[in-house]
Amino acid sequence: MKNVRWIRSPRFPLSLLPPCLFLLLALALPSGSSRAAEEGAGGEAAGEAPSYLTRLWGLDNTSRNWTFPISPYRSNYILPYTYNTSPNQGTAQVAEPGRELHNEEVKFQISFKILLWPDVLGKKVDLWVAYTQLSFWQFYDFANSSPFRTTDYEPEILLNFRTAYKLLGLRGRYINVGYDHQSNGESGALSRSWNRAVANFGFERGDFTFILNTWVRVFGAEDNPDISKYMGYGQANLYYIRRGHRVGLFLRNNLRSGGNKGAVQVEWAFPLLRWVGGYVQYFNGYGESLLDYDSSSNRIGAGFILRDW
Repeated sequence: MKNVRWIRSPRFPLSLLPPCLFLLLALALPSGSSRAAEEGAGGEAAGEAPSYLTRLWGLDNTSRNWTFPISPYRSNYILPYTYNTSPNQGTAQVAEPGRELHNEEVKFQISFKILLWPDVLGKKVDLWVAYTQLSFWQFYDFANSSPFRTTDYEPEILLNFRTAYKLLGLRGRYINVGYDHQSNGESGALSRSWNRAVANFGFERGDFTFILNTWVRVFGAEDNPDISKYMGYGQANLYYIRRGHRVGLFLRNNLRSGGNKGAVQVEWAFPLLRWVGGYVQYFNGYGESLLDYDSSSNRIGAGFILRDW
């Protein structure tokens, strides 16, 4: 079993990092005027407000008029309280024999993207860079100075093709392809990392949004060689968005008849303030964090999310 080193959290800077970045991303969200109807590359008819994916990826002329250099990528949220019924005690015991993880934990994610080069290969292809950081914080372990348990870092570079096709009644809005590196920032026995070539497909129909993420591992297969057995080769994401509420379902599976592994996440976000919503998230399965990719977790939490829909 791999050793685990606990990271002590500086009290001031890291405690302010999530709200500061949330505020920065809130400023990057489009204003109400940017949601006005306009015929453009996004495929909306005249008089129809830009859809969720249109605003997220700038698929029409209106939504491409950003006034801020960064925009949200994946969900940005903080769950001040989560409860995991099955924390991986093995990693904690290796780090400090006799010590046990708390079931209660803070979980937060920061995710943003930058349009690096618009129309790089033509009028409907853009070059983006993105970054996602997911942290798990044993905040309630006051006896041990509330250490950060683990953090995953995930930079990406993506070519986004703006599309307008139909498939099985769904409107194909974009296809993006690129390179993804995900790591927990450690080295040696603590290292968890992998590199992937990715292809993502975005679809919409009415109030429903469907995003299919697919990947194949490339380079560095000697690190964590069995990670694909737990993380599989893709993830399906389904959203239902209506009247300020967003209900999400994420499914991941390795598609193996023997040793089948996967994960499911169910979430509900509801309006509180203009750019901030309440957020409830449930996760069950493998790969919630890279450190414990081969250990199943069962977690529910509540908190706040940056509203980008």
